[in-house]
Amino acid sequence: QVQLVESGGGLVQAGGSLRLSCAASGRTNTMGWFRQAPGNEREFVAAISWSGHITRYADSVKGRFTISRDNAKNTVYLQMNSLKPEDTAVYYCAAGPYGSNFFKFDYWGQGTQVTVSS
Repeated sequence: QVQLVESGGGLVQAGGSLRLSCAASGRTNTMGWFRQAPGNEREFVAAISWSGHITRYADSVKGRFTISRDNAKNTVYLQMNSLKPEDTAVYYCAAGPYGSNFFKFDYWGQGTQVTVSS
């Protein structure tokens, strides 16, 4: 089983930036990020294919967030710019098994808190 460990969360002012990292213990296909704020369902944020050639973003983060990966390190990143208070949430890394279809997520990290102050 693949283990995922997130890092890089923290407290920033609105308009600031953070870079989240997620290291996987083994090979994965799709890797992505979800987030959950208090009282809300967990929502999709961004995803990237194994090759890095296909990316998908939630409309709420397009133009502000960028997902990337380094397969040599089995690591996915989420660069978050122009952060808004509405981005405050626990961010979860997710991944699908190597060889699985795009946008399949079977593995989940424990989450990292992102707080954006106004």
